Amino acid sequence: MANFRGPLITALRSIGAKISVMAPDWDVGSQQLVGSMGAETTDFNLSRAGLNPLRDLATLIQLWRYFRVYKPRVVFTYAAKTNIWGMLAAALAGVPHRVAMVEGMGYAFTEGVNGRSFKQRWLGWVIAQLYRVAFRLAHKVVVLNADDARELQQLCGLRPDKTVLLGGIGVPLQDWPLCLPHTRPVTFTLIARLLREKGIFEYLQAARLVKSRYPHVRFWLLGGLDTNPGAVSEQDIKPWLDDGVVEWPGQVNVKPWLAQTSVFVLPSYREGVPRSTQEAMAMGRPVITTDVPGCRETVVDSVNGYMVPPRDVPALVAAMERFIKHPELIGRMGAESRRLAEERFDVRVINQKLLAVLGLERPE
Repeated sequence: MANFRGPLITALRSIGAKISVMAPDWDVGSQQLVGSMGAETTDFNLSRAGLNPLRDLATLIQLWRYFRVYKPRVVFTYAAKTNIWGMLAAALAGVPHRVAMVEGMGYAFTEGVNGRSFKQRWLGWVIAQLYRVAFRLAHKVVVLNADDARELQQLCGLRPDKTVLLGGIGVPLQDWPLCLPHTRPVTFTLIARLLREKGIFEYLQAARLVKSRYPHVRFWLLGGLDTNPGAVSEQDIKPWLDDGVVEWPGQVNVKPWLAQTSVFVLPSYREGVPRSTQEAMAMGRPVITTDVPGCRETVVDSVNGYMVPPRDVPALVAAMERFIKHPELIGRMGAESRRLAEERFDVRVINQKLLAVLGLERPE
């Protein structure tokens, strides 16, 4: 919450807004950090990955009761379940301005190696029907990329006049400063939750092939285990760790790791617009990513990195080898990444757009 929504909380406080931040499963450190930004923090019950309708109904009722007592002028939600139950609860409670944000289509709508499974298609149909109801009750729906906007309009009947295309949640550029290029040794880094659809196995397979040809090259995998249906277990990645192909420190503060990174890699199957890539770009790191919704918004091919087809290990290897054989590209393309981050992902500019959508524009 502090990392992804912190700049928005700060922007809201700067215009004198009173803010209540609702989230499930607060830990003490996060609660204190968000509180120090000037926001109240409130816990509520939410089963992130569960499909129990009684638990979801309890979430709806809890949110409705809170909105009835708190009487907010604006409710802003994100993530699938909170978009659905949050919009329903806010409408039932008579909240005058309701905004949902879809930061990516998620597991149910992401094609795997063999397409979408029966479970994904069924879950996608359920989500689409619930979104159809929730988005009718929303005044605006913020979407990060044009592909997701089109799909939501087709699947859920989202009206174009309700759709706001944001282009990424942005990063505080001053907190992610440009770093000198790192070329010795050439180091590739993937930062993500350990989910199959992030392209974890494609990255590991490519790392093994590249490492066999260029033993001095390093590969880092940063990120924690997850409870998502597409989660990768520690046992799944153990063979690559045991062979010394990849180093996995787990969930870490990524800034010092990015400072020692040559090239950021995200071979994802689908994204909203990935915050991890925006951070890497701000620090001046070239990017290898896939030509899929959300990822293609972060790379101008052959300018600040390379786009490869999803699930294509040979193409990923070829892109990595370009940087190994031509290390001068690391500095040149990294500078372009920073330029694009300043142009597209300055959180101050993006939050001004969000304030306008929320009906809370900063006074001149």
